[in-house]
Amino acid sequence: MTTPLRFAGLFAGIGGFELGLAGAGHSTELFCDVLPTARAVLQARFPGVAYHDDIQTLKSLPRDVDALCAGFPCQDLSQAGRTAGLDGERSGLIGEVFRLLSRRKVPTVVLENVPFMLQLSGGNAMRAIIEEFERRGYRWAYRVVDSFGFGLPQRRERVYLVASLEIDPASVLLTDNRPLQRPKTELGRLAHGFYWTEGLGGLGWAVDAVPTLKNGSTIGIPSPPAILMPDGRLIKPGLEDVERLQGFEPGWTTPAETVARPASRWGLLGSAVSVPVARWLGQRLSHPGVYDVSHDQGFPLSGKAPRAARFDGRQRHAVDIGADPLGLRPPPLADFLVDREGQTPLSLKATAGFLSRTRRAKLRFEPGFIAAVEAHAERMARAAEPANQLCLELAAA
Repeated sequence: MTTPLRFAGLFAGIGGFELGLAGAGHSTELFCDVLPTARAVLQARFPGVAYHDDIQTLKSLPRDVDALCAGFPCQDLSQAGRTAGLDGERSGLIGEVFRLLSRRKVPTVVLENVPFMLQLSGGNAMRAIIEEFERRGYRWAYRVVDSFGFGLPQRRERVYLVASLEIDPASVLLTDNRPLQRPKTELGRLAHGFYWTEGLGGLGWAVDAVPTLKNGSTIGIPSPPAILMPDGRLIKPGLEDVERLQGFEPGWTTPAETVARPASRWGLLGSAVSVPVARWLGQRLSHPGVYDVSHDQGFPLSGKAPRAARFDGRQRHAVDIGADPLGLRPPPLADFLVDREGQTPLSLKATAGFLSRTRRAKLRFEPGFIAAVEAHAERMARAAEPANQLCLELAAA
């Protein structure tokens, strides 16, 4: 067992990383996030922890910090793929992480981002990041992990990367592997999540789960998923259930309402790290496993980066391993959703817009799905004012 680590939480959001790490015995000595809503949540939930509001003005990390975690903004990845060195002014905010590491080599680093980072710029974004760690003498490992296999009914794949000067990161990220079979579509028995804002090029279909929670539009409009319940109701989940879908206690983000409207909480939750995943990482940091080198494969010199890989100090390896370290099956989504007051039916206007897009789409939908959505639209139309019947007529046009 290693000594508990003292973390700096960069791009901390609402503290999903830090809450999970605390559950594994580690502590956080510094938070950094530019959003006033994030600050309101963090200072309410982690009182007494030092706070800095802008990583670009953070000169150095505290001397008592021996690890950092960062769910850096995914917008930076395009720049990462174009930039030879990330320790500079034009490298985006991920470059600020390496600027701080150039000031002081923190022994252990944990990063999180979206799986698209593996293919962005032909894989060059990911290669730029791992090259920066190698240049500084770190070993590293990364892996795509799905929150679904941690007992949360949300299909949320994220890349987690551990780099360290002291321990083998493969012993943290790549020693647990319990593949979990995903359920198949069963309308009328299971709940099914999808994005009602889509319908042309995709759907985000998730069986007995919600699709990956999003942080909303660029102007702060929430983008909650829709859920087709087994009884035919078509609903949007409430905020408290969305908090639970990320592993937080209900009401965790309520302090954000002291500085912004309640809708701001959706974006905070969509950007958060799932707490049980961070807890597992923290536990493995304290109790490393033993990596089986038989999982090693060749690391491609170009093209999309593999879904899991490691660097042993001399050579890069792709790793043959799945997205389920623990393989904990979530409860049925219909049973998980308990925030009855927060749930709202998908409006007639939203339903009609979705149906209209599906009419133009070339997608294949599960048998019975469109009929169930149409039945919901008819129920909403009957309950609405007669003038709103126009929405239903437009959807059928």
